Amino acid sequence: MSTISDLLASGEPEDPLLDDPDGPRTISAEPSRVDRVFRGTSALAAFIVLGLMSFIGLFLLWKALPALRRTGFGFLTEQRWLPDTGHFGIRAVLVGTIEIGLVALVIALPASFAAALYISEYAPRRLRGTLISVVDLMAAVPSIVYGLWGLIFLQPHIISLSRWLSDHLGWIPIFKTDRPDFTSSTFIAGVVVSLMVMPISCSIMREVFSQAPPGEREGAYALGSTQWGMIRTVVLPWGKGGIVGGTMLGLGRALGETIAVYLIISPSFITSIHILQGGSNSISALIALRYSESSTFGLSGLMAAGLVLFILTLIINSLASIVVSRSRSGSAVEI
Repeated sequence: MSTISDLLASGEPEDPLLDDPDGPRTISAEPSRVDRVFRGTSALAAFIVLGLMSFIGLFLLWKALPALRRTGFGFLTEQRWLPDTGHFGIRAVLVGTIEIGLVALVIALPASFAAALYISEYAPRRLRGTLISVVDLMAAVPSIVYGLWGLIFLQPHIISLSRWLSDHLGWIPIFKTDRPDFTSSTFIAGVVVSLMVMPISCSIMREVFSQAPPGEREGAYALGSTQWGMIRTVVLPWGKGGIVGGTMLGLGRALGETIAVYLIISPSFITSIHILQGGSNSISALIALRYSESSTFGLSGLMAAGLVLFILTLIINSLASIVVSRSRSGSAVEI
């Protein structure tokens, strides 16, 4: 019978258990054909997505080069839009885009957070499925419907609120108005866009809240915690990634919304922080407004504007992905 010394002297592979009987055994399995096909398909899909994103960015850059060579960095600081005269830039529309997105975010974030928390934690079981379906249906409503609703119904009824904000909070610069014209404002456009952002943000937050570990929930109750105490110590810390992910994804849609903003705002190329005052613009609305009537050089300017919006959205989503990946619920959120 061979001894351990004979086996070692013969040059045969060593067994990890012979060196460390208490250590773990190395287990290796050859992936099956199905596993290899799945891995290859997943990798191919990932490379296709990255390739498409890169292609879109390169296409926008190639089309925008004539305009960027003409204006340089001034493209970001010039507020007029007169491509044929050489005086054009996106300062005004860039500020308007950010303002509309922030107004939508300020309104949508608390509303979607409260709705998601109610559906996942407080709503009766019979009502929960109905509420989830309603939220999902809101996300499927076309943008043109929201825009028409905001133009025809919301705008006449929200002017009184805009006037009240101006009268009582006019000492805050964003609520100050230079003229009594509250229609077609950044505020109204932001309210309409917020209704489009809420379903997406609410769905992501609700899904993450519902995946909080049952063991930690039960542990909180076992220690005498109330339902709100359990939510505050378990659900909210777990769902931090979902809150950030849903918010950033909603902001990405708000920045790129076109039709609803195009129908509501009165196009303006003046940089202003007064969100209640009539007249505003956004990058996406500018492209929709001027695309059909632009010359070849004007189209290059619009492509440059689209490139800036593309980069801005990419930066926001990248930052959100970093925050989400560092949270406990990062595996449950996709940006």
